Order: sequence, then structure tokens, then C-alpha cells
Amino acid sequence: MPRSSHQSQPGRRHAIGTWHAAMALLFATLMAVELIGLRLLDTTEARLTDIYMQRHAATYQADPDIVLVDVDDASMAAMQEIAGLWAWPREIHADLLEALAEFKPRAVVFDLAFAERDLKRPKSDARLSEVIRAMPHVYLSAVQLDGNAAPEMLSPLAAAFGATSGGPSDARAPILLPAAVERDGWRLGLINSLEDKDGVLRRYRLYSDVAGWQLPSLPARIAADLGAPIPPGTEFLMRWPAKGHKRYPYGELYRLLTEQRPGLDAQALATLDSLFRGKIVVIGNSAASSFDHHLTPLGPGYPGGDILALAIDNLKSGRSITPASPAWPLGFGMLLIAAIAAAFTKRVNPLLTAAALATLSLAALAFADRALERNLMLPVATPLAFAWAWFLTAAIAGYLRERRTREKTVSLFRRFLNPNVVQQIVEQGETVESLSGRTRDITILFSDIRGFTTLSEGRPPQEVVLLLNRYFERQVEVVFRHGGTLDKFIGDCIMAFWGAPVDDPDHARHAVAAALEMQQTLLDFRRELQAESSDVGDFDVGIGVHTGPAVVGFIGAQRKLDYTAIGDTVNLSSRVEGLTKGVARVLVTQETVDACKGTDEFEFQHHGAFAVKGRTAEVNLYEPRRRTT
Repeated sequence: MPRSSHQSQPGRRHAIGTWHAAMALLFATLMAVELIGLRLLDTTEARLTDIYMQRHAATYQADPDIVLVDVDDASMAAMQEIAGLWAWPREIHADLLEALAEFKPRAVVFDLAFAERDLKRPKSDARLSEVIRAMPHVYLSAVQLDGNAAPEMLSPLAAAFGATSGGPSDARAPILLPAAVERDGWRLGLINSLEDKDGVLRRYRLYSDVAGWQLPSLPARIAADLGAPIPPGTEFLMRWPAKGHKRYPYGELYRLLTEQRPGLDAQALATLDSLFRGKIVVIGNSAASSFDHHLTPLGPGYPGGDILALAIDNLKSGRSITPASPAWPLGFGMLLIAAIAAAFTKRVNPLLTAAALATLSLAALAFADRALERNLMLPVATPLAFAWAWFLTAAIAGYLRERRTREKTVSLFRRFLNPNVVQQIVEQGETVESLSGRTRDITILFSDIRGFTTLSEGRPPQEVVLLLNRYFERQVEVVFRHGGTLDKFIGDCIMAFWGAPVDDPDHARHAVAAALEMQQTLLDFRRELQAESSDVGDFDVGIGVHTGPAVVGFIGAQRKLDYTAIGDTVNLSSRVEGLTKGVARVLVTQETVDACKGTDEFEFQHHGAFAVKGRTAEVNLYEPRRRTT
């Protein structure tokens, strides 16, 4: 065997393994770049987390210590007789604050903008400022604007924001402030919404770096004042409840606490006391005309006041979502990528690998779902996306590699075998390497033309070649029809064998049947020649058949491989063919006769024992005939 035949299969496996290792490293690197830098799959991760949020929203019980007083559409209509159209005089809010002060709420948070002074009713603004100054826990909202707005000096605002980290003393930034309230009553926090790339509001800022000043958001300011621990970082991921906080319509509450207050009985006052005493009261606006509605993981139309209340709830109760370190998805993804590379390198069935990967994917998704119940976000979409992308890449590459191997196998075997047999070999996954270097029991046939020289005399060379090709075409069809493998043409001799590459327990019987049909084909061909020209000379054939062990496989160089058999069995078959002259057209050895036992298809006439070159013992030879009934 040539050296390449022995080493091609291990070498091929090594090359495939090296390719898998290199590609696995590439996918792992790309995943690391995505997780640490690019973050192109953040929206996918976020939407997967949205699904988990929706699943667990019913288990989130909103903090009962947070109450929402809502300026809804009904309140706008109910207050029209008292306060007119929006925006109402600021003394309306002062009235409500004074009434609420009786119940000593822990904090009152305005999600309403008092950005413009009421020039027609300055006393109304002054009264609101007076009430806010008298209540130590009233918080107002501010909004950081874009660069086109007029900038404000930041250092005078530090105390109002409760800023703990200062910046340049001359720093300015555009901020929308509650100008209707006097500055000595300000307790401020930013309420800028923080939407993701897909327009969904999932996170809330803790602090904003404004011209070097660390200004807190309103929820972070309130949580810090209440003594709640603030998570690290500049923002936090919110957890969402299916059912929001207790809410009271602004119009109904205003009438109750101002117009109806003198007539309330003890029970009604006790109810109000339990509703507001020691609570955080968020005053927001959900009316359609406020245009303060957002798309959230639970759906569209979520009012800004509800989001502010939820952000305070998340921080106060410590239920904000903590994202896992990037090391977790990176490590998990690398394990998946390495496992897939190992599976393909070891030639594990791709369907089995896909099933295992699907199982691990479902387990990871379920694990991440359970982790969110404990307020931990485990990014699994990114490692799973890269793992599946790597699996598909490896599977497609394996398919294309297998396809090239099959095409190569088909191309090689098409010269030797019947196309149906070639298809069978390919379907079994056989390759050039897998079919080389095997020792098998086979039956070999040599068929040599007699008298061809006489027949070709006087004919042009081109006609001689065409004549020979016509003959070979018929005989090769006979070989293929009986399941034989065409080995080669040696001049005007045909070599074929049975029993390889496809297993054939009846290889001897099939070879003998082919030999007899080849004999009949010769006779038919002679009659054709006689019909064309009476000069056929002594054109005849000798066929020798022997059964025994031989080494079978592809032999040659990489550019020129032949599927052939070598060994003493081949030599003896050739010798038997040479002994047919003057004895019989077809002769077979004792081994072939023994291999045909058990069938009554043939009968064998013994022609004696013959001395064969290279053998000390004589060889018994038989002429096969089809048994007649």
C-alpha cells in the first residue's frame, strides 16, 4: 500500500480536528467581543428577560407603603368646575398637600412639572411654595434637557439635588427645573426616561453625570433619604408587577379632603389615615392629554407616574434586577462551543449533538427563569446564539465536507461498479480511506481475447479501437449486471472481482454466472461480426475464475488511484485464464467450486489437475455449465 493510503484517514481526522478547534476559538472570541464590547444582542437579551418578567409579574406584590394619587381623565373632568382646564392653579396642589399633611405621609413625590411660573396668579405659586417649605418630605421632579435649552449653573443646585459628588464650580447644563416653586423649597431628582434601542423602558437611572456633577434620579434621591441601600452603578433594571400600586383618583381625593372633610365620620378618617399615614405618596398624571405613557416589558401605555412609583418601590424593597457578571455568559458559552467542537471532531451524530444542545438550551433558559425570581438576570441568549451559530456552521461544513467526499467516492467508483452499487456504498458512508487496505475473500475473474490480432489485421487502427470498445462495453455490462467490480483493462484482457467493496456471500456463484454470460456474449458478438464481415478469424475468449483471500483497496498516487486487488489469489486467477486455451472457454478452480456448493444452478466438469507456475501442487480445474432440468 502507498504511504498516503495508510495515513490519509488519521491525517484527515487531524485536519478536521484542527479546523474545529480554530473555528471554536473564533466563535469564542467573537462571543467575548460581543459580551464585553459590541453588545449587538442586548435587545435580544432584553426581550428574553421581558418574557421572564411577564411570567413572574403576578408574583410581584407592589409595596403597600407606596400610594399613587393619579390625575386621570376622570379627575380632569371632575376638577374642571373647581380648577378649570389643565394646568390648574398651583394652589390646588397646595390645598391637597395641606390636607395630606394631617396624615403625616413619609414622603410626597410630584411627578408633575412646575416648570413655568403662573404670571397671572403669582399668589397661587407662592402658596404652593409656602406649603412645600412647611412639609420636610416633599420631592419635586427635574428633567435634564438637550443642548439647545438655556443652561443652568449647577453648583447652586447641589443642595437641592442632595448631590454628594461635586463638579466644576462654573459648570452649566440645561435642566428643566420647577420654577413655580421657590428654590428654598426644592428637593429635586431627575426623572429622565431611559429607553432601550427598541423603545422599551426597562431601566431607570440612579445618577446622571451632568457636566461633572453626579445628580441623582428622583427614585434614588428618595430611596437614599429613606435609608434604603442603593445598588452599584449608574442605573438599575426594574422588576415589574402585574398589578400596580394602590391608587386614588386626584379629583375624588381632592373633593374628599377639602370639600367633604368637615362631614367625614371617624371611620372614614381612619380609612384615610391608614391609606396615607407613613406612606410614600406619588402624585402623577395618567390622563391621555399628558402624553406621559411608555412602552414597558408589560406592554404599552404605562403612565410615567406609575413608573416613578415602581422605581421607588424597586429601590426601597431591594427588588431591582441585578445583571450577572459578563464572565458567567462568557464561561457558559465557551463550554458549549468547546463541547460542540469535541462532538464534531469525534464524529458524533449531528442529530444527537443537536438534541443535546437543545436540551442544554432549554435547561439554561429554565435556569435563567428561576434566577430572575431571585432578582438575578443571567444573560443566556448571547451564549446560546453563538453556540447554535457554531453548531450550524460546523454542521453545514461537515455536510459540505461529506458531500465532497461522497462526490469523490462516486467519481472513483463509477469507473469500477454498477451505479446502483455505487449509490449503496455512498449511503453506507464509505470513503476512499475506509475501503482501502482490507483483506477479504473474493472471487476474481480474468477474461482475455484470443485471436484478436488476426481479427485486427487489415483494419484501420480507429476501427480496431471501436471494435474493441464495442466488445468491452458488452462484457462490462455483464460484470455490472452480476454485481461485479471492474478492476482494470490489461490490453485486451478484463479483470473483475466479486465480494468487494460490497459484501457478497455469494460472490463465487455470481462470478461463475457472469463468466458463463460473458461466454454467451462473446458468441453473440461473433455473430454480429459475421453479419458485418465474414472474416472473424479465430476470435475467441478465455476466462479464468478463482476464489480466495486478497488485499483490496485503492492503490496508486493521490492523482491516480485505482481500486484493485493484489495477492496470490489474483496471480492464480490470471494463470487459470492462461490454461483455458485448448481446454475450455471458462475454467474455475476447486476453491470456486467449493464456494458454489449449496446451489444447484451449475454443474462442473473436471478437466484434471494442472501445473501452475509459482505453485508446487497442481491445481484442479473445472468447466462450469448451467444445470439443465
